[in-house]
Amino acid sequence: MADINVDISLLPEEVRRKLAELNLELSEGDITQKGFDKKRSKLLAPFNVQQPPQDTGPSAPSPQTAAQRKAHRRLTREDNRYHSDSSSDDDSIFGEDVSRDFNRGGRFRDSGASSSSFSDAGASPHHQGGRGERPHSAAYAIPGNTSRQALADVLQSSRHCPRHQGKVSAKIQQLLNTLKRPKRKPLKDYFVEEDDALEAPQPDPNAPKPEGSTLTPVPGEQLVVPSGLPRNLEAALQRYGSSTYKANAVTVLDQNGKPSINLTYGKLLSRTHKIAYTMLHKVGQKGEGGIKPGDRVALVYPNNDPISFSCGFYGCLLAGVVPVPVEVPSSRRDAGGQGIGFLLGSLNVQWALTSEACHKGMGKSSNGDVANFKGWPKLSWFITDHLSKPPKDWHPPPKQSEDCPAYVEYTQSKEGSTVGVKVTRSAMLCHCQTLTVASNYTEGEVMVCVLDFKRDVGLWHGILCSVFNGMHVIFIPYSLMKIDPASWMKMITKYKASVGIVKSRDMHWGLLAQKDHKDVNFSSLRLLLVADGANPWSLTSCDAFLNAFQSKGLKSEAICPYASSSEALTVSIRRPGKTSASKTGRGILSMQGLSHGVVRVDSENSLTSLTLQDCGQVMPGAVMVVIKIDGPPVLCKTDEVGELCVCSGYAGTGYWGLQGITSNTFQVQPLHGDGRSAGDKMYVRTGLLGFLGPGGLVFVCGSKEGLMSVSGRRHNTDDIIATVLAVEPMKFIYRGRIAVFSIPVLKDERIVIIAEQRPDCTEEESFQWMSRVLQAVDSIHQVGVYCLALVPPNYLPKTPLGGIHLHETKKKFLDGSLHPANVLMCPHTCVTNLPKPREHRPDVTPSAVHVGNIVQGARMAWAQGRELSISDEDSDSARKVPHQFLTEILRWRSQTTPDHNLYTLLNSKIQGKWPYQVQAQLTMTCSQLHKRAERIGSMLMEKGKLNTGDHVALIYHPGIELVAAFYGCLYVGCVPVTIRPPHPQNISTTLPTVKMIVDVSKASAILTSSIVLKLLRLKESTGIVETKAWPTILDTDDLPKKKLAAIYRAPTPEMICYLDFSVSTTGMLAGVKMSHAAATALCRSIKLQCEFYPSRDVALCLDPYCGLGFGLWCLTSIYSGHHSILIAPSEVETNPAVWHTAVSNYKVRDTFCSYGVMELCTRGLGTSTATLKARGVNLSCVRTCCVIAEERPRIHLTTSFTKLFANLGLSPRAVSTSFGCRVNLGMCLQGASCPDPTTVYVDLRALRNDRVTLVEKGSPHSLCVMESGKLLPGVKVVIANPDTKGQCADSHLGEIWVHSPHNATGYYTIYGDESLHADHFDSHLATGDARLSYARTGFLGFVRRTELTQSDGERHDAIFVVGALDETVMLRGMRYHPIDIENTVSRSHRKICECAVFTWTNLLVVVVELEGNENEALDLVPLVTNVVLEDHYLIVGVVVVVDPGIIPINSRGEKQRMHLRDGFLADQLDPIYVAYNM
Repeated sequence: MADINVDISLLPEEVRRKLAELNLELSEGDITQKGFDKKRSKLLAPFNVQQPPQDTGPSAPSPQTAAQRKAHRRLTREDNRYHSDSSSDDDSIFGEDVSRDFNRGGRFRDSGASSSSFSDAGASPHHQGGRGERPHSAAYAIPGNTSRQALADVLQSSRHCPRHQGKVSAKIQQLLNTLKRPKRKPLKDYFVEEDDALEAPQPDPNAPKPEGSTLTPVPGEQLVVPSGLPRNLEAALQRYGSSTYKANAVTVLDQNGKPSINLTYGKLLSRTHKIAYTMLHKVGQKGEGGIKPGDRVALVYPNNDPISFSCGFYGCLLAGVVPVPVEVPSSRRDAGGQGIGFLLGSLNVQWALTSEACHKGMGKSSNGDVANFKGWPKLSWFITDHLSKPPKDWHPPPKQSEDCPAYVEYTQSKEGSTVGVKVTRSAMLCHCQTLTVASNYTEGEVMVCVLDFKRDVGLWHGILCSVFNGMHVIFIPYSLMKIDPASWMKMITKYKASVGIVKSRDMHWGLLAQKDHKDVNFSSLRLLLVADGANPWSLTSCDAFLNAFQSKGLKSEAICPYASSSEALTVSIRRPGKTSASKTGRGILSMQGLSHGVVRVDSENSLTSLTLQDCGQVMPGAVMVVIKIDGPPVLCKTDEVGELCVCSGYAGTGYWGLQGITSNTFQVQPLHGDGRSAGDKMYVRTGLLGFLGPGGLVFVCGSKEGLMSVSGRRHNTDDIIATVLAVEPMKFIYRGRIAVFSIPVLKDERIVIIAEQRPDCTEEESFQWMSRVLQAVDSIHQVGVYCLALVPPNYLPKTPLGGIHLHETKKKFLDGSLHPANVLMCPHTCVTNLPKPREHRPDVTPSAVHVGNIVQGARMAWAQGRELSISDEDSDSARKVPHQFLTEILRWRSQTTPDHNLYTLLNSKIQGKWPYQVQAQLTMTCSQLHKRAERIGSMLMEKGKLNTGDHVALIYHPGIELVAAFYGCLYVGCVPVTIRPPHPQNISTTLPTVKMIVDVSKASAILTSSIVLKLLRLKESTGIVETKAWPTILDTDDLPKKKLAAIYRAPTPEMICYLDFSVSTTGMLAGVKMSHAAATALCRSIKLQCEFYPSRDVALCLDPYCGLGFGLWCLTSIYSGHHSILIAPSEVETNPAVWHTAVSNYKVRDTFCSYGVMELCTRGLGTSTATLKARGVNLSCVRTCCVIAEERPRIHLTTSFTKLFANLGLSPRAVSTSFGCRVNLGMCLQGASCPDPTTVYVDLRALRNDRVTLVEKGSPHSLCVMESGKLLPGVKVVIANPDTKGQCADSHLGEIWVHSPHNATGYYTIYGDESLHADHFDSHLATGDARLSYARTGFLGFVRRTELTQSDGERHDAIFVVGALDETVMLRGMRYHPIDIENTVSRSHRKICECAVFTWTNLLVVVVELEGNENEALDLVPLVTNVVLEDHYLIVGVVVVVDPGIIPINSRGEKQRMHLRDGFLADQLDPIYVAYNM
């Protein structure tokens, strides 16, 4: 093929197409390379241009070509290795040649490649040479966001490009061919994508289906307007204000229930004229903007002042101004006030009309103006009382068109936002005419109204229709109804009222006021409008009321249910006295059928039946249809429940300023099932759910606002409330104080019930009642309740008229600010759509997995630091310094550099003036340390009578004395064991741990200071551990001056140097044996990694008792000779600035700390960085600030620390983390010349299945993981399956195994049990390199090859620690890391200051610390349950709310979850609240 020279761009279209198909076959492995070359040569042979042969040797490439090929091979190989995470999803099996190429990083597309790889490939030297020929070994990486259509367009245009662009066309052709490959599904045997398994519940296939015919639009009777009615509302006001000016228009009851406040029609007319004139001519004369016709103004009047409201409303109508009636804003517990403020802002309202009394009652600012209410626009206030008369020649301005808005009525959408419905002048007039005909209103009738007169039925009948017909309305304020529930019945009796407008709630309250029943007479009442809108349960109140008062003259036909909607206004009224509308209907329906959206008759005595009464027929002049609730507006069938829609001349015309949802609500054109239009009429959605019965009867069974779709079935909030009320409500809760709503959790809606409990109800009684409610809802509605909560009396947010503000209640519940008194969560019974538990496949052997990884071209997960050799250190010093024993190195330093300062111990005191200096408490040179160690060794031999090999416990506070005692032990051949001293403020907890380590380590003596010795001999201490129980205690503050005769030298470096004891986060105490060889090898690796030299200053602010912290504190300074500046973490607790000040004073390049110290500085210095900068603190000298840890890097903390102290010159790249564990104290550490720390984002869902899938930042379910430092020299790690011991690919999560010269040599146990030694310290891989011995770290992690280059020129392999294997929680077959669940929980509520999780009998237990009042504790229970379900697909079994500081945390800042579990099981946590989710 090399001798074929053809320009591809000049070939015929057919040949190019065949070449593309051939390339596709090769890329998919359907043809071998040999077959490809043969077929390609045959295709290109007719177009081959023969070149004269050149004598360049037998196919030998030129040096330049060879270099280009080598560079290209390196580029493609490395790209494929880095992007191998996605290739594991490709389950194709390639031919031998293809497989070989793939393993080399061959030509095949890698779906995980980034766009940068594409540009790199294009820019390689190999691609720059040549002009139409494309080598087959080229790898083209596909950008993830490249669209096929875009590539096709480019290809189409490239066909017309000049000849020199033929290579580009070929490249795009290969991209297109690769994109044509079908995307293969992941290997289901190993990993199931949870999103595929977690789906919204599907409808029940056995559910009843509608069987009737398609509904046709149902018209009402023709609207015949009586000839005597006024032509509009202004004319009506003028007529009755002139002809019957002394007749009462409005009467309001005062607080004593007396009808003492009256407004005649004459007064109404005159006051209306005054308001209209003043608005148009006198308002805005003080520099404020005036009011013009067409402007919107707010009407802000209290609920007990309908007189002022009527005058203001009609004043606006006369002036041509658009009134917007709203509630009086209140700063205290004003639910929904911000939404109204937003509506006023969108309406551009600048003026508000109010009464003098209301204006005085509002909050005022310092200058006397009305204070701005939260969310409200700035308003000018116009008081409508005591206005002067207009001039006699003044007349109201002529009206604009009848299609202009007359008023705007506010309402709330299902989502809780406040919107304004526009009602035009023509619609307002048509509405009055329709209601007059339907209700048969006549002049002079008396109406009693209990409803809110600012909106809905109260406004339409009490304010508009009453004036339109010259009626007398008696308004009963809501505040009076609470005192005297029978006041409306008394007024009907007193005034012989013929019309009453109430809600079923008022009828129920009236029934309870039995002492007032004897004087009631309803014989005059012809129309009792029950305006519940959508409540099907009003039937119960109607029947009970009729039974009680039928003997008092109440006629059965007088009770008239009323269906209304803010958008369509009146939907229907049952109209008595008309022969054509005398039919009334009742239906006993199956609630199960209704939940599936169909109408099915049920037996009368069934628990699951619902008896509905009709709301009358279709209104005169209107047409009604029923459309499907979801999707396009398709007509329902006759036995199907849907949304009622009305076409009438009086409906609202739209939401103000919201064109999008206006067309969806107010301009609905019904469709047939096949998509055909069902007519030309436009309908308005009412938001009511129901169906049309025989004879045009309207049945309402719910509302869209109260609709809850759970597991494919629909339930209405009113139905659930009725069931709750059936369970002995009066003993435990308040009848009218129940809120029911649904919240979305895990792709389905979940039902929440919240009620106000009575103050005398005990907690036990509450839970018994709640349990009965759950059973009742489950048996009647066949649906589970997700959460049932009881709040204290009067706690739920209220509407202005006293009802529950549902949207505000839901918001408070989700925000965690509802403060319930009792909570019962039932996620186990409700949440049924969790993914299936993962099934492990024991039949898949590690060798099969290994072969699969090789076939798929996956990179095996391993990494290593650079190799150790003598050339790594300076040759002169390497020859001089003994390397095998630290004691010899210390003695050599004391002889060669006796005055070199090795250690400086600092305290928390900062002395002097600027620049401030940290006070040095103690310094020690090489000679001083050597001599003190000798004296301590002498004490051990003479006073302690110890022998070589005895174990000695070192119990010291962090300081230089600990270092001297350590080397004193080594000088005489004793084995030191460093132990943290007991905490003086917590002796009862910490002293037993000290004693346990002393016992387990079999210490023959204790070395300590006089301060610690006093602690051990305190009365409190001796009560826990008797003084006689301790071994020999030696106080090193009183040392003999005698020198040692000779320093002990171990026979071999493999002998034990010291024991390293630590307590894991699972509560297990374990000690490991560190040999002399391992100790010096650790020091050597750290020296090479961090470039430590005697001239260096290194600041240490960490605990020196175990792990890498001990190594840095006690070992590395001796080995490397650098100056260690020691700062005890307790000093940082006293003064958080001491560490930073010391680093700045000494101009430290390398500093090491713990997470605890970093958190202390972040919290303690959060507001002091400017002060530190003024004091001269400068951190720009810091090259490495490394956190010593044995856990996953805490990215949030390190990021916060970096951002906080960037102002002091701290470089972001300086902050890094390290990693060590029991079996290897130091595996990873950020070095001076190491690449910057790498962060990646992995998919949490894949991680639970032990898979590693890289995702973009911000992706759903993404977890940010930071590299745990760079591997130390001499360290090699592999990732192995913890169960099968097979080596993992880099796309798998596995246990980190380590091989290095400084591995620990084994566990030290009191029984000498060596059973774990072979498994933990001498493990061999089942697949891969089985000869090398590894130590198992017990931590899970993964390896990723990065784009960074190491100092040796190789690509850098980053190691990422995910978490401890012992701490992982296995639930539902998946592996969860507690820290991930805890981070999720901590973000769920701002009052959670700490969190920990563990399992108990297969239940997930979440313990949260509450930083707030105890009444906020129960707010956390539903939030914690919700967020764990949503993010982790786990059901929380128990939520424990405790006080801050209860969760035990060790000295390294790690949570002791097993200690917490033990305390929970022993009932020692003293919790604020424990919630057992059912």
